[in-house]
Amino acid sequence: MNINFEYDDVKASNRLEIMAASKLEKLLDKFDFIVRADVFFKKENTSSPETGMICNIRLSAPGPRLFAESSNANFETSIAASIDDLHRQLQKRKAKMKPYS
Repeated sequence: MNINFEYDDVKASNRLEIMAASKLEKLLDKFDFIVRADVFFKKENTSSPETGMICNIRLSAPGPRLFAESSNANFETSIAASIDDLHRQLQKRKAKMKPYS
């Protein structure tokens, strides 16, 4: 699987990339049909201190692309929430896939 990272108003961080990559690898272990992942980190000015650090993840797999977005107080929580959302989407996608007979 190919993982691309993009930053918008955020300084590039190896720690965030390693964390996101390790969580994505766990998804790949369960769902081997994932081809590519695009991870976007964005900082947004909000009135709430619990939001503003946004993590978007777009997965390329057979069928339409999967997308998850989460805005929390820090990027670590945003990554975890986006991965959880994608996990649910992947489970639904896998259930709809028909095995060859």
